[in-house]
Amino acid sequence: MHRIQTFNQIATRGLDRFPKQSYELGADLDHADAILLRSYKMDAAAINPELRAVARAGAGTNNVPVDACTDRGVVVFNTPGANANAVKELVLCGLLLASRGIVPGIGFASSQTDVSDYSELAKLMEQEKKQFKGSEIAGKTIGVIGLGAIGSLVAEMAINLDMKVLGYDPALSVEAAWRLPSQVKRMENIGSLVAGSDFISLHLPALDATRNLINREVFAAMRSGSCLLNFARDEIVDSEALLQALETGKLGKYVSDFPRPELMARDDVISMPHIGASTTEAEENCAIMAADQLMDFLENGNTRNSVNFPSLYLERDADAAAGTRLAVCNKNVPTMLGQILSVLADQNINVVDMLNKSRDEIAYNLIDLECAPSDDAIAAIAGIEDVVKVTLL
Repeated sequence: MHRIQTFNQIATRGLDRFPKQSYELGADLDHADAILLRSYKMDAAAINPELRAVARAGAGTNNVPVDACTDRGVVVFNTPGANANAVKELVLCGLLLASRGIVPGIGFASSQTDVSDYSELAKLMEQEKKQFKGSEIAGKTIGVIGLGAIGSLVAEMAINLDMKVLGYDPALSVEAAWRLPSQVKRMENIGSLVAGSDFISLHLPALDATRNLINREVFAAMRSGSCLLNFARDEIVDSEALLQALETGKLGKYVSDFPRPELMARDDVISMPHIGASTTEAEENCAIMAADQLMDFLENGNTRNSVNFPSLYLERDADAAAGTRLAVCNKNVPTMLGQILSVLADQNINVVDMLNKSRDEIAYNLIDLECAPSDDAIAAIAGIEDVVKVTLL
């Protein structure tokens, strides 16, 4: 029986993926095999010896102690792309709100509570509507920084709205490149992208390399009066440089999913309460994806969409006897695989199939065996220096 400790409100469609006969779920479970959460801030103290995995039903993992998990051989998953459409649609909303006098127009219309005559109200609206005049987004240029699951959808959406699209992503994967519409003009650096864009949309994770990426130099390179949309992470934008760009008029509008106290009273800022992924569909998609990844890992050892382990997927023979797969996590140092295989050879255990990959300081092995190893063999592998965790699946 696998034990899954849950935090936050996980969508029922995700929880229902776990077979009741082999999984126990609950918020109060001790010594869980895995943790499933959304925005709950997980402390490193929650990493018990039995914990094998943490799944975040969302893209960001800044609420998970990833480094501590890695040190203890705990795999951390996220759900990239599961909320992509929800964020894409909110970016469209942000584009329209920034281009048209929608928010002040709604505020003006809603404030006319003392006008009771319909004809008088209609006349007032006609007289005052000119102050809410805006611009169309068709024909404008949008620069998309970050061309992953969300950024590529935003680029495609903009093209369909007759916008020109510039794109920049220094870490663009082959898979992401295939998803990218051919009409996107790839730029070599951020400076050239912002210089040619009326709108700039951010779609990057919060990493050391992206923290304060949008700084004074980037704002200086922007077209005067351009609009910056941030539905990615607050830390990507330098707060002091942002305020200065707004004060000088270099930045015409800032649309963000991350409100800041110093920006709340500004007419040139539109803030939303971090609702980019707050749709029923996105929450369900994230929960389903997280649940499926946890089950595949706990039952088969596969690590697709892990943020701290190498991505491994080894097909499992449905006819194979139970208990013939070893999952071994070790530090990424020489001779480790040889030592592990030597233990199995000494026990006269034949290896049927195997995958081995490394990621930074960690290596991970999935080893299918002809027969189940003895407790002594497992103990011998676990006793090898620099082996972090051994699990029989």
